Amino acid sequence: MKIHNIDLYYVRVPLTEPWRTAYGMQSETESLVVRLETDTGVGWGESTPAIMPLYNAEYAAGAYGVAEKAIAPLLLGAHIESGEALQTALSAIKGNEFAKSAFDCAWWDAYAKSQNKPLWRVIGGQTPTVSVGADLPVFDTTDQLIERVGTAVNAGFLRIKLKFNRLCSYETIATVRTKFPDLKMHIDCNSGYTLDDINLFKALDTLDLTMIEQPLGYDDLIDHAALQKQLKTPICLDESITSLEKARKAIEIGACRWINIKTSRVGGLTNAISIHDYCAQNGVPIWVGGMLESTVGQGCSLALATLGNVKYPSDIFPSSRFYKTDLGSPEIAEPIASQINAPDIPGHGFAPNEQALKRFAIDSTSLSTHR
Repeated sequence: MKIHNIDLYYVRVPLTEPWRTAYGMQSETESLVVRLETDTGVGWGESTPAIMPLYNAEYAAGAYGVAEKAIAPLLLGAHIESGEALQTALSAIKGNEFAKSAFDCAWWDAYAKSQNKPLWRVIGGQTPTVSVGADLPVFDTTDQLIERVGTAVNAGFLRIKLKFNRLCSYETIATVRTKFPDLKMHIDCNSGYTLDDINLFKALDTLDLTMIEQPLGYDDLIDHAALQKQLKTPICLDESITSLEKARKAIEIGACRWINIKTSRVGGLTNAISIHDYCAQNGVPIWVGGMLESTVGQGCSLALATLGNVKYPSDIFPSSRFYKTDLGSPEIAEPIASQINAPDIPGHGFAPNEQALKRFAIDSTSLSTHR
């Protein structure tokens, strides 16, 4: 497929409630949205890094800048026949996985449309039905947390993820476990701790958590391996896994027993599939994470979550969970029995709502081979 036109949008969308994690609190998201027009049709992609470089080294304005100044000029006019060819074309640009992922996912959307197939079928998904979980931010009080956990349990979610930072405590999670003794749950530390907190993790190790997600440094493997040796609870790596090579090294040194794959964090669906396959070959289960994307960004995540080595309910969210107005269309409906279906139409199934894109875009640019 030859890329004839590239449209870039830098968008800002308000959240329905503040989202508090170990790396800060936000009341809105900022995203890079990419439209690729090829000789076979149009594809859309979205990447939603943090607003400031607090989750990892990337941030939304930077991703838009890299997309405009480096990636789009590199791809304009190029013939790209596979996801691997796209990644090869982008390999000269170091890092910037979030920026790359928006282009990668837009390419896959266009490619699946050219095949007249749903993306999840193109990549070998087993079923369009995806199990999903509930994610809860850090609250001011334990009572607030207990109330929200109860709401999620009553809604039928199969598992719950609790964001965990230094405002939280062992006692907070222990209270949740006491109230909900059979609940499948884990905590997500978003790299907020160090090995000096070993006593806290040994205490948490007694609470029958499914996993402890990214407890230590955002780019660390070595200390996670040391911590995993001292815990029976599996460690799940998230921020640390930015490539297939990082996943390979993490598995080889025993730094984790689970991996959370975010298509945006690893540079797109192409790399996400490679990591999924490597983990499957080496007996490490994965699940699919998210970055509060609109439906446009969640389209590739939904497709990824249909693959066979996804062994834990994924972070695929209904539009109403975070947004009064979703940037993308159609909206993702509320889960039924903790399940969401990937669209059974060509492509990943989503595109920006034109009115919402005009409303939320704070910058945009276009490149064309016809100019």
